[in-house]
Order: sequence, then C-alpha cells, then structure tokens
Amino acid sequence: MSINKLSPKAKELLHEGTVIPAHPLALNQDRKLDEKRQRALSRYYLDAGVGGLAVGVHTTQFEIRKPDVNLFKPVLELAKEEMDSYTSKTNRTILRIAGVMGDTNQAIQEAQLASDLGYQAVLLSLASLPHASNKDLLNHCREVSKVIPIIGFYMQTAVGGRYLDFDFWLEFAQIENVVAIKMAPFNRYQTFDVVRAVVESGRADQIALYTGNDDNILVDLMTEFEVQSNGVVIKKRIVGGLLGHWSVWAKEAVILLENIKKGTYSTDSIKMLSMAAKITDSNAAFFDAANNFKGCIVGLHEVLRRQGLLEGTWTLNENDYLDPLQKAEIDRIYKAYPELNDDDFIAENLEGWLK
Repeated sequence: MSINKLSPKAKELLHEGTVIPAHPLALNQDRKLDEKRQRALSRYYLDAGVGGLAVGVHTTQFEIRKPDVNLFKPVLELAKEEMDSYTSKTNRTILRIAGVMGDTNQAIQEAQLASDLGYQAVLLSLASLPHASNKDLLNHCREVSKVIPIIGFYMQTAVGGRYLDFDFWLEFAQIENVVAIKMAPFNRYQTFDVVRAVVESGRADQIALYTGNDDNILVDLMTEFEVQSNGVVIKKRIVGGLLGHWSVWAKEAVILLENIKKGTYSTDSIKMLSMAAKITDSNAAFFDAANNFKGCIVGLHEVLRRQGLLEGTWTLNENDYLDPLQKAEIDRIYKAYPELNDDDFIAENLEGWLK
C-alpha cells in the first residue's frame, strides 16, 4: 500500500491558511439524499471562495456510515465531482478533506476510499475510541497515516469527542504524515495543550493549526502563541478554520479571513473583540449552546433552509428537530447582525447552483 503525501500546492494552501466549511448533508422530507441540493451546497462554498471542503465529518452526520443509510461513499463522490468541475474551470487548488472514524480497520478502509477518490487528507475522529489508551490511539493514528495524510481532530465532549491530553498530542505531532490539527475542544486550556505540543514536537513548521472552536473563531485566528521550547521562544499561529459554523454565511467567512490577513483588526483591538463577540453570539444560536449543543446540526440546516439551499432541516436522526427557542435565537441573530449573513450572495446565485 503506497503512502499518499500532500502535493506542494495543497501543502502551500494548507499552511497559508484558508476557509474550510464542514459540509452538511442535504436530505428530502423522506430523509433520503437530495442530490441536487447536496451539489448546490458544494457549489455555494466553492463560489464563495473557500479553500477546501471537509466531507463526511460531524456536520455531515456520522450516521451516514450506518449500513441501512450507506451514504458515506455517495456524499464523498458528489463533493469530488463538484470540486473536479470547479477546479477544471478555475484552476484553483481546493483542499479535499474526508472525515474518517471508527476502529482501525474501518478508519483504514475509509481512508483508502478517500484516497482512491482523490481526497488529499483525512480528518481523523477518535470519538469511536472513547476508552482507548494513548498508546492504542497513537498506533491507530499511525496505521491510518500510512494510507493518507491525516489531520488531527480535538472534538469537544458535548458532541461526542473525548479528552486528549498533552502527552497524546506531543506524540501525535511526531507522526510523519500528520499535516494539520483541527482544535475544537471549546476549551482554552486544551487548545493551548495542542499548540504547545506541536511546538515542542519540533514540527511546528510542518503542522498547520486550524481552529474548530466555533465559539472563539476570530480570537483564535488573531492570536500569536509564544511557546518556550528548549530555551527558545517559538511563535505559532492558527492559520485558518475547519468549522461547522462556516457551513453557513461562508462568503462572509472568506471575507473575514481575508481581512485578518490584511491586518484589518491588527491595530484596532476593540473592533476585533466586538466582531468576535458577534460571531460567538451567532454561533450560540446556530449550535444551540443553551441546550448543550443538541441542535448544532439542525440550527445550521435552518439557516441554509432560510436561504433556499436546503428544503428543510431534516437529519438522519428522526429525534432531531428545531426547538422553538433555538429558532427564536436564530431570528434574533439575523436582526442583530445583518452584516454577518451572505443572503444576498446566495440569492444572486441560487438558481444556477440548483440546476
């Protein structure tokens, strides 16, 4: 089995930093795949100017892997086709990232499928191994890394993740085919554990850091971490985001990251912190923070439904529904921060995406 590596262009884009939405799953009222709208979502993100798509991840719903659902391969294939079409027309490099999970055999099979379909890296979830030791987790990660480059995933416990200590991340960062880490523990202490581990691993210049902390997006992207390693202070930044939050209002997310890179917020900390608070407040509504994130997927679906990209908020779990209080919160956010949505951009292009 040959080991895939990132192409030079993909590596450059990953380290430069970009917007990577976590791709939702479009279903019809029968909770079956809505291929037309699944394609429309991909087209929306790509035309919005994102630098990559993450498919088959938590926002896509882990249930796509269930034998009676069997949508893991179809959704990867649809996104691949749309990325192929887009890159052939624009010649832009797009990072193709597939979510991978399960025990080692399952994770390797999923990684091999992703590789065969032309995905360049996998976001490796460890949620399926809640009681495994660090040693077993690291062996698992090494085996998957023999197939394809891997992106570590520190997922918050409220949506099924597990605690991963500093020692785990230190050894994880030393795996040769680790190319990035998505930090999404929604916890400042644990986020810094990852940053420090990457620096102390000696691979700070080889591993790109991406925020998955949807509750702290802008501050993560504005922070320059200073870590002392072997008596030397090394600076490390989070260069981009791989976020469920960025599956909505994606055009504005692209503009946000562009503004960060241009230094828009660098000289005005009050402006930056005010914008950060607006984004976090929006995320609280989208992710149903008040209800311990129970509606974190249906909230995103509701925004996409309002914009016409999705027909409804259905998920593969029949017990998922949009709580009236969460709907009211999304209403409030729309009224409070109209400058953050990209409704106009979608309205101008929706007809073409749905063809």
